[in-house]
Amino acid sequence: MSTQSTAVAALVGNIVIAFLMIPDCTAFREHDKGFKLCVTSRPGMKDLSHQNLTSVPPNLSNNTQYLDISYNFIQALKGAEFSGLSQLCFLKATHCGLQEISPTVFTHTPALKVLNISNNDLPFIPDISLKQLRVLDLASNVYTSYQLPASFQNLTKLELLSLGSTAALSINYSDFDPLMNVPLQHLALGAGIQWQKYDSGSLAKIKSLKKLSLFASFCGTFGMFENLLVDLNETQAKSLRCITLFPDKCNVSDNPFMNLRRMPFMENLTIENTWINSSFMEGFLKNVWLSSLYELSFVNITYNEDTPDGFVFHNINHTISLSSVIFNGVNHYQYKYPTINMSFEAFTGLTYLKFSGTGMNILPCRVITALPSLETLDLSDNLLSESGFWWTPCSHSTVFPKLRKLSLSKNRFSSLSYISREMHQMNTLESLDLSFNSIHLDGDCSWPAQLTELLLGNNNLGNSVFTYLSSDFKRIDLSKTGITAISQEDLSRFPKLTHLQLSSNSIQVIPIDLTVPALVSLHIDQNAITSISKESLAGFPRLQELKAGSNPFVCSCDSYWLIITFNKSLLLDWPFDYTCNSPPAFAGFSLSEYKPSELTCKMWLQAAVAVPVLLAISAAMGLAFHKCDGAWYTKMLWVWIWMKRRGKKRANILNSMSFSYHAFISYSHQDSDWVDSQLVPCLEGTGFSLCVHERDFVPGEWIIDNIINCVESSYKTLFVLSKHFVQSEWCNYELFFAQHRAIGIQQDSLVFILLEPIPIDSFPKKYLRLRSLLRQQTYLEWPKDEKKQQDFWASLKSMLHMADKSIVLKDVALAISDTVSLITDQE
Repeated sequence: MSTQSTAVAALVGNIVIAFLMIPDCTAFREHDKGFKLCVTSRPGMKDLSHQNLTSVPPNLSNNTQYLDISYNFIQALKGAEFSGLSQLCFLKATHCGLQEISPTVFTHTPALKVLNISNNDLPFIPDISLKQLRVLDLASNVYTSYQLPASFQNLTKLELLSLGSTAALSINYSDFDPLMNVPLQHLALGAGIQWQKYDSGSLAKIKSLKKLSLFASFCGTFGMFENLLVDLNETQAKSLRCITLFPDKCNVSDNPFMNLRRMPFMENLTIENTWINSSFMEGFLKNVWLSSLYELSFVNITYNEDTPDGFVFHNINHTISLSSVIFNGVNHYQYKYPTINMSFEAFTGLTYLKFSGTGMNILPCRVITALPSLETLDLSDNLLSESGFWWTPCSHSTVFPKLRKLSLSKNRFSSLSYISREMHQMNTLESLDLSFNSIHLDGDCSWPAQLTELLLGNNNLGNSVFTYLSSDFKRIDLSKTGITAISQEDLSRFPKLTHLQLSSNSIQVIPIDLTVPALVSLHIDQNAITSISKESLAGFPRLQELKAGSNPFVCSCDSYWLIITFNKSLLLDWPFDYTCNSPPAFAGFSLSEYKPSELTCKMWLQAAVAVPVLLAISAAMGLAFHKCDGAWYTKMLWVWIWMKRRGKKRANILNSMSFSYHAFISYSHQDSDWVDSQLVPCLEGTGFSLCVHERDFVPGEWIIDNIINCVESSYKTLFVLSKHFVQSEWCNYELFFAQHRAIGIQQDSLVFILLEPIPIDSFPKKYLRLRSLLRQQTYLEWPKDEKKQQDFWASLKSMLHMADKSIVLKDVALAISDTVSLITDQE
């Protein structure tokens, strides 16, 4: 069955009771199930109750699915109040003082399935035509008649209708005519008052009716009630719920339930919120005995013994169909134990018995031994303890021979070890409920092997509770028992475990080493868990049901797997109970709306994207590095740093040192003929000392060291520029070091001789600095004309004569240089 179908079935079955207006009206006590029918996301819910509104606020979100405008001052719904709310499915407008509802007000809400306008001041039943409507609650208004508008015949999907008004005192024959072809299954009718008239045949027109919840009193008018039962039989209804059937201290002398004997389709009868005398019970039980009833329930009744011998019932020679009897809340008018004189042996076919909220503190011995077919016994919400349940005067030789399920919840039991031992008397018991007691772990426990389910919720037990449980257990409920952590050592004790409930504890993490191969259902909601990972559930290969809501989840990549990948059909409480607790920016945000990106949360994907990107960037940078002579500039940067370091060490010596040469000649070896035949003879012939690398470089030293030493030992550096020069790598080095010296020590130390015309813009990119220098500084051009050559030599010599005063013997300079720490040869 699909999820939606399941929700609808639940709506028709149980949740519909929530719409009935009974005393202290338990209205909407199960309306969360209605949410499942209508609401798919938390943002679709809008609660505007208790806002002092006088009208429906405009501009509500188009995504609104659930709207509550109860407890306001809205007297009318008309016009286009709900315009744009095409997805509205659940509307609650109770306690608003509503007096008028326009027939067209719901024109814009075609998806409306649940409408609750109870507890208002509607003077008549409004004209409503909604084809998708399934639940309609009109109870507790002030209309004077139950006459339904003709438009109700268009409610072709209506399953539950609740009607009730203290001003409506009669049921007329034609009141329910519009429902003749409507698939109504459950009708809640009445406002707790006594009717003045009921026309026979009124309810018989609702052919599809399966259940009637009757909220009306019939003290003294039982003929009217008998006619109603006749009509109900014609509908073939299976369930009847009578609320406040008899008012307090009503003397029932007639036999109003006589017609039960002639209702073969009736299976379930509930008497609720009613005063019942012991004198009435004998005749009533006789009718039940002779009927086809399968289940009989008494809910919140007040029992009064008005007969001297209490309740007396004589067995009838007739097979009883009854298999389930429920007493859920019994108030005793006399403050004493009731006197019951009847044979329990007559109920040999009884399989389900519930005595809850009765004040029982001793279990009658006959209940223990005289119900051979009993399979389920519910004694919850009483005053029982070990001594009251296993009462000494009783014989325990044959204890519940077929009992499979026992509930002792909400009593006064305390000793887990004693209970475990006594359970061996019940040879067929499979399930035991000890929740909401005062259980203590007071010693070793010895559980019967056939017991497979134990419920210990709401007892303060702590982490050690696992050691007191049986390895045969398949279902364990330890909700709200003070557990702070679970471990593989704890759960490995239960190889057959299929269902585990750990709700409402203080567990912070599901360990990743947990392995429970048989586990089918895990409830770990309302703990302190911040995230659930794939690894933490890997040890539960058969998991089909997980409840993990109401935990302080962190909206981050830690929750990525749960939000994006995990099968949400396994989550019982998704999405409403899953919200972000942190970071603060996402606090209160629904996990179903939080969508972390896959790239952000998956490291392998980040690596898969990052590596190609880094490779592409590296390739682009490498290409740019190559195109822009990056290798050369990098080498120059390293040498520059090296020179800086060397310069700091020799700064003091260089400041006081004299030069060994007038000039260092930097030239390409392809221009050596001009240097050797023209430049060197001309200058040295007139007394200048020149440093020429082919002659003056120290053998065995690194070339870079030789260049640096010669540049630093020379007053000037002469650069013989030609096409060959700009193609030479070593000339480029010499230029670089000389530039560095010019910047740091002597700005006018560079002299450029242009041996041949070279367009400055034709220099390679790595000579950008040389281009700039030639544009800013004056340089000498070697003329072809011999007359002009004399001027050339004169100009060059005048530039070098300024160093005469600083020239010292070369051997003295070398001696000083020897005292300096030179850079270690790197190559």
